[in-house]
Amino acid sequence: MLIDSHCHLDFPELAADLDAVLKRAGEAGVGLMLTISTRVRRFDELRAIVEAHDNVFCSIGTHPHNAAEEPDVTVEDLVALARHPKVVAIGEVGLDYHYDNSPRDMQAASFRTHIAAARETQLPLVIHAREADADIARILIEETEKGAFPFVLHCFTSGAELACTGLALGGYVSFSGVATFKNAESLRDIARAVPDDRLLIETDAPYLAPVPMRGKINEPAFVAHTAAQLAVLKGVSEPNFARLTTDNFFRLFEKVPRAALKARASAA
Repeated sequence: MLIDSHCHLDFPELAADLDAVLKRAGEAGVGLMLTISTRVRRFDELRAIVEAHDNVFCSIGTHPHNAAEEPDVTVEDLVALARHPKVVAIGEVGLDYHYDNSPRDMQAASFRTHIAAARETQLPLVIHAREADADIARILIEETEKGAFPFVLHCFTSGAELACTGLALGGYVSFSGVATFKNAESLRDIARAVPDDRLLIETDAPYLAPVPMRGKINEPAFVAHTAAQLAVLKGVSEPNFARLTTDNFFRLFEKVPRAALKARASAA
């Protein structure tokens, strides 16, 4: 079965019809979903979702868009919330210089706070990087020198240099439906070069629906389309691609029990 390693089930486009969204995911062979936090202060909404569904897990963190809203989030806050059994990652956090919805210094400060929490908990850091490759790489290098932490460069759309830096530091690279877009050949070149054991897939739903679903609200079921196209790109069968990306997910997100996926596979 497939795993959607990054979606936003609490966003209105999906939350309004969540049971149907989850049903369609199961029908498409998606066994587990990781729904990603964008505001620490709204954790209760995520907690309600993951506690109600045994195949949904979550992260805790402040999206760079919201860094100015939550400047007072501390390492201790993140570590405490991460003790919940279904919180399996820190973030998403990072730098977004495309929209600059929060001042860049506040984005960077939040990024480093979340890195410290990931280092302390050893939960993987989910990194958002948009038009900020050099600063993302610099901060990752500086912070890794203080002590290693697991991480994934999510919805990767950056350049090859950042991918290489992330991989050299032990990170993973996750690709979304963007990798299926007609004008994304340079991104597909990067995906080809990412080692098979460092590759993840995601939807980033409700955004960025893959071909052939472009123009629709994205949802976890659609990760199957991205997986099918990336399997061809990597020269492996779809079942083998599902197996390798699932193994990678569990290697990175160690807190997620494999039994959760086995139960879903048995039910299917």
